[in-house]
Amino acid sequence: FQLNDTPPTVAVAELMRILMDEEGLEWDEAWDVTTKTCAYTNHTIMAEALEKWPIELFSRLLPRIYQIVEEINRRFVNQIQEQYPGNYEKVKKMAIIMDGQVKMAHLAIAGSYSVNGVAALHTDILKETELNNFYKLYPKKFNNKTNGITFRRWVLHSNPELTDFITGFIGDGFKKDAEELKKLDTPVITKNLKQLYRLLDIKAQKKAELAKYLEETQGITINPDSIFDIQIKRLHEYKRQQMNALYLIHKYLEIKKGKKPTTPITAIFGAKAAPAYIIAKDIIHMILCLQQIIDKDPEVKPYLNVVMVNNYNVTLAEKLIPACDISEQISLASKEASGTGNMKFMLNGAVTLGTDDGANVEIHELVGDDNIYIFGDSSETVIERYKKANYCSKDYYDADPAIKEAVDFIISKKMLAVGDKENLERLYKELLTKDWFMTFPDFKSYCEAKEKAFADYEDRTLWARKMLVNISQAGYFSSDRTIWE
Repeated sequence: FQLNDTPPTVAVAELMRILMDEEGLEWDEAWDVTTKTCAYTNHTIMAEALEKWPIELFSRLLPRIYQIVEEINRRFVNQIQEQYPGNYEKVKKMAIIMDGQVKMAHLAIAGSYSVNGVAALHTDILKETELNNFYKLYPKKFNNKTNGITFRRWVLHSNPELTDFITGFIGDGFKKDAEELKKLDTPVITKNLKQLYRLLDIKAQKKAELAKYLEETQGITINPDSIFDIQIKRLHEYKRQQMNALYLIHKYLEIKKGKKPTTPITAIFGAKAAPAYIIAKDIIHMILCLQQIIDKDPEVKPYLNVVMVNNYNVTLAEKLIPACDISEQISLASKEASGTGNMKFMLNGAVTLGTDDGANVEIHELVGDDNIYIFGDSSETVIERYKKANYCSKDYYDADPAIKEAVDFIISKKMLAVGDKENLERLYKELLTKDWFMTFPDFKSYCEAKEKAFADYEDRTLWARKMLVNISQAGYFSSDRTIWE
């Protein structure tokens, strides 16, 4: 049983219950079967996803399961004490039941034969920091399985025109073996201007289709001849939609000063967020205010558009991903376990703008420095900064006029005229006094990388080659490979 992240990990105790109560096995035999049957995939290091349940609630709802968890915990604590005699700190950190809570990730690790991360960097972080104590106890359990995507959905189904282009060169084999996409990286195509322009034409067609779809379904008007810069994923501070929005404020102010981009830019956001996540709502609010201000500004609108699509879901993603030029993968290094949107985008010929985080690291290795735009602090720098607890966002705000100007705009008269004072002021204060996911240290580097991508886009042949390299290297990220592993 593959325990897909922390939510289903109660299965460890439920399997024990079935084996003992219904099948009549003794504890040791049931535990032997369970620990050879369950495997745990950790998908995130975010604390809110590593479920912890209050004992009072857990024991009331699942009394028999709780009895079994108590016994698993008792035996597990004995094992820890044997390994680390007299080290109560280790017990406290590793126990399944502690401080009035049942820690589900700990139950999953104790009850599984395999514990995997979902990208090379993520697995290293699990082993070296987040789950280091467990790794020392069970070094052979830990392994990496880089995430994959259902690539037949994300190219054959979503982009039949690109599928036909690929099939015309390398045949049908890639539909069953995604690694065959590598055959596309050949001079027959990369040096053939006619074929490169065919690839650009397909992208233009998908952009026109998206523009038409958004007009018809949501009444949103976008310019299909602009650069489509897209960030679609859960809305979370660590994914840093707020940094993208701060750049767009910066760009808006630059245009107002007369610095106009060569090709217009359309920044598209799509996201879901937990209803109780207040700061996520504030970030959405800021983006919507920005969308409204730009939409009503005839000086800026021809050069810059900001769009937050409604009710983001897979159906909408199937339209957005084939139309994307620049794929925004800008999480704070060390925080994104893997990401899969990054894989879907590259498969459809978008070029990644991102930090060296999650599977971006592996995309970077596959496509090379020239076919990706990497910026920002490394995961080592970020982890060290958290450890020292010495980050002060106000220092960056005071030192960088561009950051100050963009952040101050959040509570400017223009924003307050269209937005809600409480939402905007709360976000402003959050960035200025906390900025837990370190938007400011990466801001300058982000702006530079983004401007470089926009400049490179102007050389259409160069850009088509970048697209082709990304498509040709996307086969590694097929879920066929992950499942086979």
